[in-house]
Amino acid sequence: MYLGIDLGTSEVKVLLLSADARVLATAGSPFHVSRPHPRWAEQDPADWWRGTCEAIAKLRAVCPDAFAQVRGIGLSGQMHGAVLLDAADRVLRPAILWNDMRSVEECDELTRRAPELHTIAGNLAMPGFTAPKLLWVARHEPDVFARTACVLLPKDYLRLRMTGEKVSDPSDAAGTLWLDVARRDWSDALLGACDMRRAQMPRLAEGSAPSGVLRADVAREWGLSGEVVVAAGGGDNATSAIGIGATEPGDGFVSLGTSGVLCVVGDRFSPNPASAVHAFCHAIPDRWHQMSVVLSAASCLRWVCKLTNTDEPTLVGEAAALAPDSLDSAPIFLPYLSGERTPHNDPYAQGVFFGMTHATDRALLGYAVLEGVTLALTDGLDALAAAGTAPSALSLLGGGARSAFWAQLLADALATPTRQHGGGETGAALGAARLGWLAAGGEPSEVLTKPPVAAQFTPDPRRHTQLRARLQAYRELYRHVRPLFEPSRPRLA
Repeated sequence: MYLGIDLGTSEVKVLLLSADARVLATAGSPFHVSRPHPRWAEQDPADWWRGTCEAIAKLRAVCPDAFAQVRGIGLSGQMHGAVLLDAADRVLRPAILWNDMRSVEECDELTRRAPELHTIAGNLAMPGFTAPKLLWVARHEPDVFARTACVLLPKDYLRLRMTGEKVSDPSDAAGTLWLDVARRDWSDALLGACDMRRAQMPRLAEGSAPSGVLRADVAREWGLSGEVVVAAGGGDNATSAIGIGATEPGDGFVSLGTSGVLCVVGDRFSPNPASAVHAFCHAIPDRWHQMSVVLSAASCLRWVCKLTNTDEPTLVGEAAALAPDSLDSAPIFLPYLSGERTPHNDPYAQGVFFGMTHATDRALLGYAVLEGVTLALTDGLDALAAAGTAPSALSLLGGGARSAFWAQLLADALATPTRQHGGGETGAALGAARLGWLAAGGEPSEVLTKPPVAAQFTPDPRRHTQLRARLQAYRELYRHVRPLFEPSRPRLA
């Protein structure tokens, strides 16, 4: 048996995979994000470990005999988060997360300090990335910075608790801005630009390679015996790709989780930072991927459900029941509740509803949110196309992947067939389990398979034309309101 652990922003998910590639059970444990100041987002790493142990206990209770046969574990995790450890491996402060926007000035500083940043890292300096966070800590918490002996990414903190080893992998490390993404190794020049040293970084191993074995005390607590190999694992998007079988050039997927990601696999490093497209390493050797990222996706749906006192299936159902000729009267929604990355790289962007009337009801608001996230992803696909990337079809992952209505909306807007796979919402956890299987000796040809297609959605050319017109209005709205987001501009009374 093989265990996948996916450390997300809202919960940790665990998944048990059999040697005949069947998902036997899943479990989870939720988290909360602390926001002590505007635009901050933090979590206590101790909560991650506590939640992981709770989720493991739930999984073990469901299938104790199968769980006891686990021989390989893979890790997946939210990217970019900064876990700062002292020389005794004690956590120095809460982890600063990927959707924390405090380090805007430090991004400009890093770009000045490292003129070669875009060439080596392949990405723009954005507040969500790890390196600007450390410049912020150096400026605002110098005592913490001085005591920082090691910086770990979120999933790698779990590894430390599990194995005692400080290890990361190229796919996750690519999101720090300290990695030479083409060479898949730390860049001394980029580390030096942040007054950091290679000695403060974990060693690197490919995501499918062993990174250590489960500590005896943890194995006893979890009910495991014998040697259990822990794979290096990967960032959540790379492991989602592994879970969906996106391993060959041209394979692509859309992830509709807290954030939204459109990812396409390639066999070479192909950066395009000018359009805020991300170029990262994959979780397997000799593969990279390009991504467009929107910072708020399914989280926008949760937000509007809370505002309108309903749940997601109800609201999506109401939106799906709207008459087609009423959709063009829906408000335009900018889904920038946490700022935005592709294509704007605008940490100050905010969410906007525009065009509401007395006729605007809950269903139209729900549709506007689904459409707004879809149009943001369309912006991202256009940015990828400008870099020469054009997927032939896109698999759907994440909680939003369960909605046939949203799947068709994406196909129409992107003019690309979309595919639902059974269990697509477990993609990253499944990918992590597959990496654990590979690290324990599994054959790639047996492990890295594509799951069967449960449903395929073909673009409607007429609806695509209508949505391109809505996209034009969406882009015009952002251009008009963007100056009002800037903190230096006085707010209207």
